[in-house]
Amino acid sequence: MKKLFVFLILMAAIGYGCKKGLDAQIYGTLNPTNFPKTESDFDLVVTDVYKLFGSKWGYYSDPGGVPGNLFFGVEYSNMFLNEYPSDLIAYFPEWGGFFQNFSRADFNFMRTIGSDRNHLEKIRFVTKYTFILDQIEKSTISDAAKKQFSAEVRAARGVVMYYLLSMYGPVPYIADASKIGTDAEKDMHRPARATYVSQVESDLRFAADNLVKTPGTYGRFNKGFALTYLGRLHLHEKNWQKAESALKEIVALGYNLAPDYASLFKVSGEKNNETIWAVTCDPAANGNEPLGNANVWGFYMYPSNFPGTISPGQSRKVGGWASPEGAFEATWQFYDSFDPNDKRRALLLESYEPVNSQGNPTGTIRNRANGLRGPIINKYPDEDPGSPFASNDIPVCRYADVLLMLAEAINEQAGPSSEAQLNINTVRARAGLANLSGANIASKDAFRDAILRERGWELYFEAQRRIDLIRMGKWTQALAAVGKTPNPAGANGLYPVPQYMLDLGMEQTPGY
Repeated sequence: MKKLFVFLILMAAIGYGCKKGLDAQIYGTLNPTNFPKTESDFDLVVTDVYKLFGSKWGYYSDPGGVPGNLFFGVEYSNMFLNEYPSDLIAYFPEWGGFFQNFSRADFNFMRTIGSDRNHLEKIRFVTKYTFILDQIEKSTISDAAKKQFSAEVRAARGVVMYYLLSMYGPVPYIADASKIGTDAEKDMHRPARATYVSQVESDLRFAADNLVKTPGTYGRFNKGFALTYLGRLHLHEKNWQKAESALKEIVALGYNLAPDYASLFKVSGEKNNETIWAVTCDPAANGNEPLGNANVWGFYMYPSNFPGTISPGQSRKVGGWASPEGAFEATWQFYDSFDPNDKRRALLLESYEPVNSQGNPTGTIRNRANGLRGPIINKYPDEDPGSPFASNDIPVCRYADVLLMLAEAINEQAGPSSEAQLNINTVRARAGLANLSGANIASKDAFRDAILRERGWELYFEAQRRIDLIRMGKWTQALAAVGKTPNPAGANGLYPVPQYMLDLGMEQTPGY
């Protein structure tokens, strides 16, 4: 977020950190007796909650601690968690380790990972957000400022808890500030699912009710962001009526689909009326603090001999980091599932002309016939010839997704009604496709399958596929279709609790 990260160095000096489990600890000389006091102080504090919502190599939660991973960052991000272990992305064995394991949907390796590679450590941030909310409530700032700041913090807490739910099921958390600093912090037992989900719903509902559609600072959370995650939560829990209600609130906000699908992922197409919220990236960033967010996906999507851009006075930039294949390539099965007239397929490249190490064309063509493992994902084209890093914003919430979720919520209640069909057909029309008909709309089950296919075509490489497959009961079946066998099968796509958390008393994920 180009403007939001200006203050993060100072926040590191303030130094709120957490130790094991939920244990909160305050570092440094600044403390609640002298900071924060003013609205400017609290604006600075609330800005820090965006730390987990950027795209970087990692972050430091404790001064001098080990870096952790970000949901919208790079390694161990949602792309690895939700897209790699799916039917859309090809198996990638070349680098071994977590690249190989995630891409073949083998999650057993996560049993022994440490806190730096494990999103469970983010339950500490839930405690941190609870502490901040308590400070806001006890402050003497205006009621309007309290609502604004609390809404942002509760949006962050709700989204973090949603992602943890989608990965592990309910996890221990503290949302009551009176429990901070007590023995309650040592209780690592999982709460009841209904209790956990109710907390997430309450946070996102409060955020949606108190945030505006267009904040004064681009990149801050907004009403549509909170409602999108509220809709995702209700879909995840199969509360179809609540999902429909939340998603229709977004429709009423006046979003529209962008005319050109490809423009959504280009620098020139940013800040459109379809993208509800995106991670904002800066060409000057390199993925490290204290700079802003960096879009590094080109390094993972393109093979090392893929041609790059040419900048005046500079040598040609050459492809990605992996050879001979990109670390993230689509499966040919997914490519072949598209209607040939689907405009969205154009962002999957079925061939390319390799270049040599100097960036000069070799005169040959790589394609499926001569061994290309899968089509090249070209969703974030390199538009920054003067920088090794891209600045394409990374959409997280889009109106097209809202329409498809709404079609699903309606179908699960009333079948493939005309209203449900209208939502999916609106998305298809932008892609140059005709309305669904025939077998696709013959029954609730058939229409559900059609929605899942449409979500794949519309949202590939936007980190939602694993969650979609699990929700629709297609996890094992979809992976088998591309030669992947989930391990362990009984976990149904969820991740294991690592040993260090088991030692603290947390129960293992079912299936492990």
